[in-house]
Order: sequence, then C-alpha cells, then structure tokens
Amino acid sequence: MSGIFGVVSEEDCSELLFYGTDYHSHMGTEFGGLAVFGKDGITRKIHDIRSVQFKSIFYDDYKKMKGKYGIGVISAQEEQPIYLNSKFGPLAICTNGRIGNLDRLVAVLHKKGISFSEVYEGSVNPTEVVSKLINQGKSIVDGIESAQSKIDGSCSILLLNSEGIYAARDRLGYSPLVIGRKEGFWAVTSETAAFPNLGFEVEKYLKPGEIVLVNERGPKQKRVGSTTNHICAFLWIYTGFPASSYEGINVEKVRMRCGAALARRDCVEADIVAGVPDSGTAHAVGYANESKIPFARPLIKYTDGWGRSYTPPSQEVRDIVATMKLDPINDLIKGNKIILCDDSIIRGTQLGNSTLQKLWKNGAVEVHVRVACPPLMWPCKYNVSTRSIEELAARKAIEVLEGRDVENVSEYLDPDSEKYKRMVEEIREEIGATSLRYQRLDDMVEAIGIPKEDLCLYCWTGESPKSHHIRLSSF
Repeated sequence: MSGIFGVVSEEDCSELLFYGTDYHSHMGTEFGGLAVFGKDGITRKIHDIRSVQFKSIFYDDYKKMKGKYGIGVISAQEEQPIYLNSKFGPLAICTNGRIGNLDRLVAVLHKKGISFSEVYEGSVNPTEVVSKLINQGKSIVDGIESAQSKIDGSCSILLLNSEGIYAARDRLGYSPLVIGRKEGFWAVTSETAAFPNLGFEVEKYLKPGEIVLVNERGPKQKRVGSTTNHICAFLWIYTGFPASSYEGINVEKVRMRCGAALARRDCVEADIVAGVPDSGTAHAVGYANESKIPFARPLIKYTDGWGRSYTPPSQEVRDIVATMKLDPINDLIKGNKIILCDDSIIRGTQLGNSTLQKLWKNGAVEVHVRVACPPLMWPCKYNVSTRSIEELAARKAIEVLEGRDVENVSEYLDPDSEKYKRMVEEIREEIGATSLRYQRLDDMVEAIGIPKEDLCLYCWTGESPKSHHIRLSSF
C-alpha cells in the first residue's frame, strides 16, 4: 500500500510536490521519496520515515529540488522512486500495488542478463522490477503496457522523464489515479484529499489500464482505458482518507452509510456510540445518527504521528502503535454501555488486547463491537495488507471450531448460517466483547454505491475480479 502524487508546472513544482505527497502519509509508514526533473536532469531524495514524519524530514530537501515536473511517494514497503538511466533516457518511477509473481519476473529478467541493485526485505525491489520491465518495451508507453500485462496483481505507475509524467492506472482498476488542474499546474494523485487545500479541481478519473502523459500542456491520452473496473472496496471502508473520493464517491459519506446500515439491523441498548479512531469514527457517526443513540469519543488518538497500526510490517511495531496511540477518557467510559464501531477486524489482537482493554479498565459496563465490513477471509492479492490466511481472526476462529485448517469455508460466508454464527461467537470471545456483529456484504456494497461486479471483494469472498483472469503476457 502506497500513496503516489505527481505535479507539473510552467515554472517550479517542488513546493506543491512536497505538500501533495505529504497528503498521502496515511498510506504508508516505511519510506518517502521525491524526484524532480529540472535543468540538470532528475534530482531524487528518499528517506526512512519509520521514526519521523514525511514533512519534517523532507522540509529542507524539497527547497533544493527545482524543476517543472515531479513525482512523490509514501511507501508501505520498498524505497521509491527508482531512478533508471534507461534506453529512453533518465527516468524515475514510483508504483502502488502488489506483484504476486515477482519472483517469476525476476527469474526471467535474470535469464535475459538484467541485474538489480535495489533490495527490499532480502528480495528485489518491486518498483525496480517494474522499471526494468518498462525498459524492455519499444517505447515508454509500450513498456508500461507490456509490464502491466505481465504483472499478476496490480500496479499503478507514475513515471517521470523529460517529457513530463506518465500516469498509468493498473489494468484491474484496483487502485485509483486522478488528474487535477489549477491555473498553471496539473497534478495526478491516488488520493483526491491532496487537491482541495492546494487549489486543484478534479479533472479526470483515469480508467483501468489507461495511460496519459501529463506536462505543462495538460494530459494527453496515450492508451485508452478499459470499461471493466474492479476498484478495491476496502478503500472506502478503511484504507482511504475521509476527504478523498474514488470514482467520484466520498469516503466519509460511505462510512456514515455503513454505520447507518449496521444500526438498522441492530437492536442493542446502549448509552453512547463510539468509533475506533480514526477510520471507525465516521462509521460510528452514521450508526449514532440512525439509532439516535448519542455519539461520543471515549478514545482519542494522540496526534497523527503514531499513524496506523495496520500498515507497519512488524507485529511488534503494530502492537506498540495500537497501545500508544489511543488515550481513554474515563469520564466518558465509566458506567456506560458502549457500542464501539470499527472499520474491520483483521488479526483481532489490537482490538482485543489494547482497545477493548482500555474500555474495560476504565469501567465500561458493556462493549458491543460493530464492524463495518464482513469477516475478512483471504489476504489481499493486490496490495500490501495481511500476509497470510493464518493471521486473519476469522480463519483462526474457524480452525478452532473445526480443529484443523479448512480449505472450503463457503459455509462460513453466509451470515444466516449456524457456522457463521459460531465463528462470530468465537471471535467475540477471543477479543472480549459483550457482543459482536459484522456488516453484511450486500449492505456494504449498497453503502459504497457501486455495482458489486465493479468492486474487488476478494478479501471477503475469495473471488478474483473477472479481469484478473486475463491471460498474462509472456516475454
């Protein structure tokens, strides 16, 4: 999971690049990077941001990076942007996605005599692999198109060179890319939340597989996109920023509709409705508005500096973030029956071991957990999230109930089945809630407002988007 941003101007783009990239800080915690094309070619800076905020460590850097074109990235895994002195000339590239067949691609490129210099967790940097794949093409556009056709997974790309910025949305449409415009500037972003305060208006949502070249003359389409879309539904439920919109649909509004849908199917009595900050807050507001139970904030996130407990790759770091970032307010907790809305339950350890314990220790009488999406059953194929099935709370519950790993979990997907109810009860006991309910899939889809066939729902259903089954191109 990464956030990518690019900007072009008639003069200098560096300040807008700095602030625009910073608006993607919720998408990653590992590395930040900027690259600018100026009169002396490409200037690039990459920093480790695990212990420092992006804007702090890049504040002095961006002032020295002068040029008309620039790209930036906040990454949850590898160092980016990658610089390549390619056969097409110098270029820099950043990506957002996940390459499921990375090892296979590396092996094929090795056989062709291609070497790699960038490393991520003992393996080859995925963004460098994308850059080398592009360099195999007859042109940059042909290279981007060919690279995406070989990737099993998803990969949206920003490529910077002397022509401007090539923006390419992944062929599934799993992750968004949006073009924005203001006087004297053009921008491309994965998060439209970067636009309002910088003065940009949304000009165009790129279609899946679409490639455009953006420079001071504006965007020029290089490849037509597909009408088949499979955008990630989890963007609205959790990973996206509340002020962002995808396919023209705002995240905050969807979360409020999710909360309202949960309330309509519920009948529990409570004193207050609360959300797990930050992404659970809007779900709780929607629940409170629908149920007429007062909304309150008994858990407050201590500054954005702690970031998300979901994104760090280490469980130890995730646990520390989950424990330290939330401050309980005893006066709002003690003696109260609380409905606690959360976006999802992934592993369940942070919710049970940290969040709920804060409420119990401060005197909560009851805590009813309401989850804005169905139980997560499969790790994501298309971006960075859970790494294995065994991590998922629902799968761990099924293993307890069955006494073994179960390959076919179809009976656990039906919210009206006895096996589903037993699974939810097992999770409830594990996290220590008074009661636990999940959102139904159809209610979640209705809250998003996009047809089911146009969403990627793989992590809930195990069904890959139809366009994923397109045959991968060979070398």
